[in-house]
Amino acid sequence: MKLYFNPQSRALIAKWMLDECGAQYELAPIDFAKREHKSPEFLQINPAGKLPALVDGETKVFENAAICLYLAEKFPAAKLAPQVGAKERGRYLSLMVYSTSQVEPAMGDKLLKFETPPQRGWTDLETVKDVIERELGDGPYLFGDWFTAADVMIGSMFIYMRTWGGPLGRPKLEAYADRLLARPKVFKLGT
Repeated sequence: MKLYFNPQSRALIAKWMLDECGAQYELAPIDFAKREHKSPEFLQINPAGKLPALVDGETKVFENAAICLYLAEKFPAAKLAPQVGAKERGRYLSLMVYSTSQVEPAMGDKLLKFETPPQRGWTDLETVKDVIERELGDGPYLFGDWFTAADVMIGSMFIYMRTWGGPLGRPKLEAYADRLLARPKVFKLGT
């Protein structure tokens, strides 16, 4: 497997997932200054010309949520996702999509100091925080003691938020981010 990567990109999330899976992979550095992400060769892998992108043999996967879903299924022994048919599967899939459809854009709005009007299609950051606090319940992770790819996706957004936007302002979310940052395979920004 090959992960197209730049440490100044969201590809850190896909790398974290690969590491949590125990996958063997190589990093293919992408130089943004040279616009390698817009080269015809790279556009054959990700037509959007963005990172991350993963190649596994003939399979090409782009976008973090898709990569995490793919890897969780490819490496079932890592136990990073409920099996198809498991009662937790629907909630897991919902949280995976929620990470990119709600958490990430709400975070972007907050960091850029934009209003989040209802017609945007996503909610504001405080509502996202409310939802994730409820989803965490009393567990250390979104599925209690079970760390999943949903924690990679949602947790990475809270790690980024805390890094760029300061404290999360909620003890439960601060503790969640601290637990994730204590994981030995979590990404380190800029590396």
